[in-house]
Amino acid sequence: MAYWQHWRKRAQIKGDVVFFSYTTPGIEKESSQVFVWDLDKTYLDTSIDSLSGLLQTIVEKANNKKNVPGTRVLLQRLSRRTQMAIRDQDPHFPIYFISASPPQMEERIIEKMAFDKLHPLGFFFKDNLKNLKPGRWWRLTKQVGFKIQALLQLRTRLREDVRQIFWGDDSESDAIIYNLYSDICARRLSTNSLRYVLEDLRCTSDQIDEILLLQSQIPVRDPVEKIYINLAQDTDPDYYLKFGRRTLPTMNTFQVALDLYQFGFLDLNDVYEVANNMMTEYDFTAEELMVSFSEFLRRGVLHQKIYQKLKPYFCEKGLLHPSFEPDMPLITDETVIHDPWIPDNIDYLNDFR
Repeated sequence: MAYWQHWRKRAQIKGDVVFFSYTTPGIEKESSQVFVWDLDKTYLDTSIDSLSGLLQTIVEKANNKKNVPGTRVLLQRLSRRTQMAIRDQDPHFPIYFISASPPQMEERIIEKMAFDKLHPLGFFFKDNLKNLKPGRWWRLTKQVGFKIQALLQLRTRLREDVRQIFWGDDSESDAIIYNLYSDICARRLSTNSLRYVLEDLRCTSDQIDEILLLQSQIPVRDPVEKIYINLAQDTDPDYYLKFGRRTLPTMNTFQVALDLYQFGFLDLNDVYEVANNMMTEYDFTAEELMVSFSEFLRRGVLHQKIYQKLKPYFCEKGLLHPSFEPDMPLITDETVIHDPWIPDNIDYLNDFR
């Protein structure tokens, strides 16, 4: 098949990192806001952390690939609003996907994206099939070096003042990866400290050298605005407190939509469409979604004025009973919601969950 034989002709390859671009450098540097979405367990319901899961993902047809509940509608709505904000004639959505899946899957995944009416600017894959040999098995599931290198390569392609919003999950150290990328961009770690952390996280010497080289080529500026972590493995949300407020663990896509509404990326109808998709296609109940809503309120994620807009709307849609009241006081200070609170020093090496 063609996609097994000819992907190298269309890709940019550096070590394990394989990049496919679907636009021009001019378009890439036009967007002031860029989204970066991990593919596996964050957008598609796939598992690549075992050999059998990896092989199944490779052979699975595009129309059989399943979305994480609600993500298709969420990205369609986000894409529509973002395209309107940038320029109507450009069909692309300023989003990049990153996956530890092998690049041989690229055509099938892009075919799946077309089914979902999404047109990303680019896609990063990991050249993982070459790790299917003795002495390299361990590299199949070690993603820190690959992902950080990919993110830094992406950073060199974007405008200096870009702001980035990230999605990941709790199965591949994504919170560590995205926050470490932030520290690398902002130069919060010395070269020696960074090298020590990367070595401890099982990055290879080639990956470390490339990461340090890429760091020297990017502005001294932190582009990270928000990090969403899908709790696919039910990690305790409190674990993520050490990364600061801008790293937000979420139980499901509905919670992501609530926070994106709070920050002006979605409107109320968009939030409802995500909820409706989860109920009609994935058997979520209104009660389950409202439990997620209550959990967000208890964690202090939503501001009081946002709650005051959401409650009557949810009541109107039949999702929430008019007698509902939060079981604890809500945040009224806007500086708390909008302050990302980034710790000076994050403990990357002790992963207590």
